[in-house]
Amino acid sequence: MAMEISKVTLEIFSKLEKQWLFHCEGSKKTRVLSIDGGGTTGIVSGASLIHLEDQIQAKTGDSNARIVDFFDIIAGTGIGALLAVMLNADDGNGRPLFTARDAVKFVSDRQTELYKVKNVGIFRRRRLFSGKSMDKVLKEVLTRDDGKVLTLKDTCKPLLVPCFDLNSSAPFVFSRADASQSASYDFELWKVCRATSADPSMLKPFPLTSVDGKTSCLGVDGGLVMNNPTAIAVTHALHNKRDFPSLTGVEDLVVISMGNGPLSTTSQRKLDRHGQCLSSSVVDIVLAGVSDTVDQMLGNAFCWNHTDYVRIQANCYTKGTVGPTMEEVLMERGVESLPFGAKRLLTETNGQRIEGFVQRLVASRRSSLPPSPCKDAAVTPLVHGR
Repeated sequence: MAMEISKVTLEIFSKLEKQWLFHCEGSKKTRVLSIDGGGTTGIVSGASLIHLEDQIQAKTGDSNARIVDFFDIIAGTGIGALLAVMLNADDGNGRPLFTARDAVKFVSDRQTELYKVKNVGIFRRRRLFSGKSMDKVLKEVLTRDDGKVLTLKDTCKPLLVPCFDLNSSAPFVFSRADASQSASYDFELWKVCRATSADPSMLKPFPLTSVDGKTSCLGVDGGLVMNNPTAIAVTHALHNKRDFPSLTGVEDLVVISMGNGPLSTTSQRKLDRHGQCLSSSVVDIVLAGVSDTVDQMLGNAFCWNHTDYVRIQANCYTKGTVGPTMEEVLMERGVESLPFGAKRLLTETNGQRIEGFVQRLVASRRSSLPPSPCKDAAVTPLVHGR
């Protein structure tokens, strides 16, 4: 009986101590940045990231401030993974290799090489991307000037990138936390980006092996299962007690999730003349459906405090089938998910929502996470659809 009382007393004091430490730290929350896959341009996420970093610098008065300084974990899929990695890759001195503007400019300038089109088939009608061209560009950008090929361990903050492994027929999440524990889960960053970008309709599956050769993966597009990686970022943070020991629930999180726009216009829901869905539209449906489902889940989880979860997305096309420009992304009114699948159109624009989010980031100070643990040992209703 005395032992049971002592155990209960210990648990009580442990909880009180955790609460006391939490309040001493100024009720600081863990900050999550998530970037969707989808498409080859990254216009929506690119515009959002540049505005995010510009606002951080403006509100801190520090032109050297970077996105990683104010976030504790970053996740990305597909082209979102490439941007996430470039913003997070360590230059060897604990600072990111790229600014947001430089990362987005690189993706834009090298787009024709990253996604080099080759036509195959008897009549050369099948459109594919060149894997060799993408490999060359990714390896170049994620190799430091000193010749070091960067791996998952070489990031400023915790990183998550999903793909689907054909070897195990299951999702596979590349994680800095796992890489810091074992070389069997440490992979070269350019290969991680290549695997999560291997859209099976455009690229062959990509085989990769860990730096010690003990773990292998045959990766295809992470967007097929986690196009919006916000859910895995939140789950990972809640369960990763090494990097986030005081995190107990979603109430301790602040999340910004960046989409990459709709993959097609609503008028192009592709049905054949018999009213059946064309196979060519299935991938688009999967990617959009996964992203919206995760947005709904997170919207419900944070319904008690909408300011702790912000979703930035372009929800319409302009000029026919051409996507929005970066300026149009920021000027477009934001959309917020509601319980039971509904959405509502906000009075604030995407740009204003990012600005409000940054105000909270700056008020909560810079991230206090060690740069690299592995190196130490008002609104109007909107219809359910877009």
